[in-house]
Amino acid sequence: MTFSGHRARKRFGQHWLTDQAVLERIVAAAAIEPGEHLLEVGPGRGALTERLLASPAASLLAVELDRDLVAGLRQRFGADPRFQLLEGDVLALPLQPAAGPSPEKVVANIPYNITGPLLERLLGRLDRPRERPYSALVLLVQQEVGERIRASPGSPSYSALSVRLQLLARCQGVCTVPPRCFAPPPKVHSEVIRLDPLPPELRPEPALARATEGLLRRCFAARRKMLRNTLAGLLPEQRLEAVAAAAGVALSQRPQELAPQRWLALAAGLQEAGLQEAGHQQPSREAKADGEADGDGEGERP
Repeated sequence: MTFSGHRARKRFGQHWLTDQAVLERIVAAAAIEPGEHLLEVGPGRGALTERLLASPAASLLAVELDRDLVAGLRQRFGADPRFQLLEGDVLALPLQPAAGPSPEKVVANIPYNITGPLLERLLGRLDRPRERPYSALVLLVQQEVGERIRASPGSPSYSALSVRLQLLARCQGVCTVPPRCFAPPPKVHSEVIRLDPLPPELRPEPALARATEGLLRRCFAARRKMLRNTLAGLLPEQRLEAVAAAAGVALSQRPQELAPQRWLALAAGLQEAGLQEAGHQQPSREAKADGEADGDGEGERP
């Protein structure tokens, strides 16, 4: 094998997972069934790859950016017909094998420096989710990120990211991973998480998803303020109180106190009330003819 002279590169966020027990936990959490097709991001020297190929998976598509590792991976696993390797940036490459079915499950020790963009690539966005979601993602991430993803309302880690991902997937922690489990050890603790993307019929419909995304951006930009202040100006005060109450929300609450479904309900109520307000405020045809604004333009988008 050709890994002996390779050193972990900081610019790629390389930290090799060496703890055998954690590797086993990752594979167990994936619950790989016979015939499943897998995607691995950043296989590195192949510690996790070896276990994935020892599973009953039908195929494994691995994506590696570091060209100095590619030769070693091909030498180590190239004889296995189930193994295919793509060389390049996972954020830019088509995540499809040259031949055979597309991956349906992701199992990966992902580079921490691209966690946000990669989560968006693998899950999509709240207002633009993947049309065909993966059946599951088992990921090794920075512990702080894992805590934010699965945080409950009211906890210090609860954020807009928590809401977005919990509206896209069921999120659960698998195990924590201390720095000593890696070579070289990172400066932060890590965590294995499992995400089970929701099927399209359980995700918010596109217009509501866009409205919810805009609301999250508006409110979490000032997370210490009460909703009464961050939502001021969207509707007359009494109307705003009524819409919030109908959604099960008090305007004295702060953004981190609202569960994901409350955000959906609030966005739906504001969306409906905004349309009603616009209908009540339509100008006359004469006013339009005089060049006055018709107040019917698009709302602010994130």
